[in-house]
Amino acid sequence: MSRAILASLVLLGLCCEAVQAQDSRIVKQPVMPRVCTILTANQADHDGSAALDTARIQTALDQCTQGQAVELAANNEKNRFQAGPLRLPGGISLMIDPEVTLYASTDAALFHKGTQSCGVNGEKGRNCRPFITIEDARGSGIYGSGVIDGQGGKLVQGKQESWWQMARRAQQENNEHNVPRLIEINRSQDITLYQVTLRNAANFHVTLNQVDGFTAWGIKIDTPANARNTDGIDPISSRNITIAHSFIRTGDDNIAIKGGKSGLVENVSILHNHFYSGHGMSIGSETNGGVRKILVQDLTMDGSTSGLRIKSDVSRGGMVEQVRYEDICLRNVKAPIDIDTHYNPKAQGNAIPQYREIQLDHVSSLTPGRIILRGYDAQHPLGIQFKQVAIAANSPQLVQYAEIQLEQRDIKIAEQNTLADALNFQTPVAADCQTKFLDFPAPEERNFRPQLRPDQAKQYAMSQVLRTTGVAGKEVVDPWDPVTQEIATPVKPDYLVDGNAKELANSKTQFTRIQAAINQAVLDARQLSAEKSKKSRLYIQVLPGFYHELIYVPASALPITLYSTESDARQTKIYASVHAALLGKSFSEKYAAQFVGVDRSIQDMYQAAKERNVVGTNGTAIAWIRADGFQIKNITIENSYNKDAVDIKTECPNSRCGATAGTAPVVVVHHQAVAMMVEGADKVQFENIRLHGFQDTLYLRSSAVAKTARSFFYRSYIEGNVDFIFGDTTAYFYRSEIKSLGDRATSYVLAPNTNVKTAYGFVFNECDFTNDGSANALAGQFYLGRQWFHTQKCTPYAGINQADYSCTLAGTDSYQAPRGSISKSVLETVGKAVILNSTIGRHIQRQHPWADWNKKGSLAYRPAQFTVSDYWRNLRDAGVDPVLHLGYDAKEESVTTSADIFLGEFNNVQQ
Repeated sequence: MSRAILASLVLLGLCCEAVQAQDSRIVKQPVMPRVCTILTANQADHDGSAALDTARIQTALDQCTQGQAVELAANNEKNRFQAGPLRLPGGISLMIDPEVTLYASTDAALFHKGTQSCGVNGEKGRNCRPFITIEDARGSGIYGSGVIDGQGGKLVQGKQESWWQMARRAQQENNEHNVPRLIEINRSQDITLYQVTLRNAANFHVTLNQVDGFTAWGIKIDTPANARNTDGIDPISSRNITIAHSFIRTGDDNIAIKGGKSGLVENVSILHNHFYSGHGMSIGSETNGGVRKILVQDLTMDGSTSGLRIKSDVSRGGMVEQVRYEDICLRNVKAPIDIDTHYNPKAQGNAIPQYREIQLDHVSSLTPGRIILRGYDAQHPLGIQFKQVAIAANSPQLVQYAEIQLEQRDIKIAEQNTLADALNFQTPVAADCQTKFLDFPAPEERNFRPQLRPDQAKQYAMSQVLRTTGVAGKEVVDPWDPVTQEIATPVKPDYLVDGNAKELANSKTQFTRIQAAINQAVLDARQLSAEKSKKSRLYIQVLPGFYHELIYVPASALPITLYSTESDARQTKIYASVHAALLGKSFSEKYAAQFVGVDRSIQDMYQAAKERNVVGTNGTAIAWIRADGFQIKNITIENSYNKDAVDIKTECPNSRCGATAGTAPVVVVHHQAVAMMVEGADKVQFENIRLHGFQDTLYLRSSAVAKTARSFFYRSYIEGNVDFIFGDTTAYFYRSEIKSLGDRATSYVLAPNTNVKTAYGFVFNECDFTNDGSANALAGQFYLGRQWFHTQKCTPYAGINQADYSCTLAGTDSYQAPRGSISKSVLETVGKAVILNSTIGRHIQRQHPWADWNKKGSLAYRPAQFTVSDYWRNLRDAGVDPVLHLGYDAKEESVTTSADIFLGEFNNVQQ
């Protein structure tokens, strides 16, 4: 349940309330059922796709466990399901998530029932199957704050008119229309509708026939006032019905209680509801089966044609009795009280309508409207009682054959009375109803592309972002302005690397490999520091060329600068191929030679990679940097894994991978392959560098949880296809190009896992987010990023397709199906990124550029979180109290500083 909806329900007095009125059951606010299967959408709402999801939804329903639900979930911008007729088995429910809409197909052929006449007007009606059927079932329901849309106003496939236009034409031609109802419930028990929005039904929204036990709680029905025969909820020959805390506006009866041919309707409670356009809170017109024990309490009606309405005639009349209306407020209603036994003056028959024991208590109509109180004849008068009923002046009255009990007197009216003041109602007091009328709830549209205010954007100035370092909450102020301190290139470097050199004049200052020069610089820095030398930095110049090696830079006593004087960074490249699935043994075979005889600090880094069974993401870095103040200028670093050719041994172990004779092997998957990892190094600076890779190109990693380390990228280029800038440090990217490669159908640029208490994550200013022009990229389905749910083993934010699944807060992170645990430290890896004054290419999804971390229903799912408020809400929805369970201060929930903003944009241009 969304926070906004929950808040409104609390205000309406919904939470945990038990209701016992005419409904003989004790009715409580429904509880969401457990989920058996989560289905994620494949279509975006704005696509308008006609593809159907009927088979996979129906299959999931048929295979679901009793007492559980099939959940329809959004997948980022994909939030649309569309189907033909569906059937809910007994004990099985459908749950529709927020942002999700389930559309009824407009293909009339799918709804044929017996004859092929659905979508055709003729002499007979009711020849369409409903969109959703619940029949001969117990304990089924429809839950969730998503939407079911009947598409009544859309053109029917192959026709030039909509369902509603067909219905209106049938009225004009005096024949019957064949259009599908939205939800039909027959011969069932204990059925629930909870929170769902029903809109644009082609015909009736909900009908109940021979149902014992039905609850509609907190639902919304929303269809235009001119849509013919679109009743809201029609209980027909049913009993024990509660409709509570709901909002209904439609083109016909808001509610119509009918005692039809199948028998009596009784024990109905209509409680705490709000009606708008429609034809009223109706009983009838079918009353021949009998209607009794009806309570309508705490109802507002604003803008309907009729208000409190009982309608029938001799063609379908019967006994209506024990009906009580209590605490009713009406406004702008044409006929506030409309109780009539002559609904159709031309009706023929001998089924005489009889209305008795009708009570109105605390009923106020604030605006003039017609009052109709008409019994059938002297032998069958209307029996009605008024108590504290107030009607606006100038409300014309039609009163006939009525026995009326007023507070001071009784009146018996036989023939028609035309006197306007015959009943002498009280004048309504507007204040009695003033706080009860509510606007129809607007759809809750979450902003998936939040923009910063100018005052918030100022907090992301470079001087502010790079001002502090250290542990979050205990940061040290250490101002750093790398733009005015550009990387200098000395006349004479301390070390020179020339990969093409045949002879070296000085083995201490000249090298053919970069790692050898770094090793010497680390040794010299230690000695210079011990000697208290005035030298503040060591410089390594790399001559243009391609250097096939790894470079590991440990913490150094003096900062080191690695640079080329060639301004085209492509001319000086460090490259190698290492992927996360590479065996440690294979890694050692390839790269052991370059680490022979190096300083212990470098050897330790190498050992950390090679000793693993597989090197993993951390072991794939071509450049691994741990040194504070390290600088690189005019150099390309590339993880060439799968760059020039597919690694067949890794990607295609059977040497086939679906390849046919004469064709190249097909790439099955890209493994993580880092070009550069900055680990715990502070004030590292990169100017005019190029980072090449696919997945996980640049890894910016803190040395400890919530410990800030700063990186700065200027006039640089970074490419990749998935999560290719990721990590938990603070990094500022200025006037750089970030290119998405389109070899995958879906791509994410960023994957920050910044700690919730760290003020800044990744900040981009005046950058260009570009693409390679591939078909995948130009489809516009790539994302700016998703927040890395780092080291989680299970998700507390949703269920998965696993019976008895749970993921609870604990001190460790583990999962042994079906139960798992998650720690506070993992929950706090929220991920932060802000993009300012930049150009966003057409490859980035416009409406939903920030993606969830994996699909709902997967073990690694986490929804996108834009602010600390989202974080707190998601925790609560997961059953984790931020104050009680995590020890937070309640004040931390509000967005007050940059630390409270997780994802945002300012002044960007989308191409």
